[in-house]
Amino acid sequence: MNILSPSILAADFWRLGEQIEEVQRAGAQYLHIDVMDGLFVPSISFGMPVITSLRKKTDIFFDVHIMIREPERYAAEFVACGADMVTFHIEATEHVQETIDAIRQAGARVGISIKPGTPVEAVLPWLEQLDMVLVMTVEPGFGGQKYMDVCTDKIRQVRKAITERGLSVDVEIDGGVTAENIGIPLESGANVIVAGSAVFRGNITENIKALIAQM
Repeated sequence: MNILSPSILAADFWRLGEQIEEVQRAGAQYLHIDVMDGLFVPSISFGMPVITSLRKKTDIFFDVHIMIREPERYAAEFVACGADMVTFHIEATEHVQETIDAIRQAGARVGISIKPGTPVEAVLPWLEQLDMVLVMTVEPGFGGQKYMDVCTDKIRQVRKAITERGLSVDVEIDGGVTAENIGIPLESGANVIVAGSAVFRGNITENIKALIAQM
């Protein structure tokens, strides 16, 4: 099943609750929440208090992407705040197994993300333990970037490895998706699509319907 996961990093924070309600009404299945620490990536975004507050007002699936150093320190706490899925960067920790275990034991689904410059081979040893692999199609840390075509083959490689092992693992992509190019990652094997600017710039409902129509 193909899933749209709008990224609230591109939302109008003054109207965040209202826009999340519109996203849900328009048919998006997930809500992508980017957590940045200013260390692993240059930017700083929202953290646990925002997730906790949002969780009280909506039951939409929280697809939480933590772009932080040493994610094992906080992984379980993000689950306690309301995350349904916690995806961490393999480049951010030397304790991958510990991080996977912390998320799983806290009761959430587990994802690992790889940056554009990280080879697919880095995630393959953990594939059987994952619910999702997130292939970044831009450099993490900023919204509004252009989709990096060089990442398309990485999507194919991840999907091929999942299929060959007979696994049921989602492949998510994040970065530069529009209604015009969404077919590229989908045809390459992605089934969870993160979209920020393509959702929140302009009419949210119309934007979501245009993206879903291509899925």
